[in-house]
Amino acid sequence: MPPYTKKDRVIADLEEKIRSHVYPVGTKLPSGSELCEIYDVSMQTVRDATNYLKAIGLVEGVSGSGIYVKSDGK
Repeated sequence: MPPYTKKDRVIADLEEKIRSHVYPVGTKLPSGSELCEIYDVSMQTVRDATNYLKAIGLVEGVSGSGIYVKSDGK
C-alpha cells in the first residue's frame, strides 16, 4: 500500500534513497528547508519524518551540522 500522508511520503522516499545508497552511510541529508522544497511540505512534516528516521536508527542529528545517514538498514 502506498504511503498516504505527507509525512509517510517523505519517510518512504528518504528511506528508499538511504537503502538504495542514493544517500550512502555518512552522507549529510539536505537541510530542512531544502527538504520542505523538495517534498512541498511544512517544516513540521520534515521534522516528524526525520525524527522517525532517527528513531529507527537510519539517521542521526549532529548538533549545529545537520542530519547524517547512520545506517542503510541492511
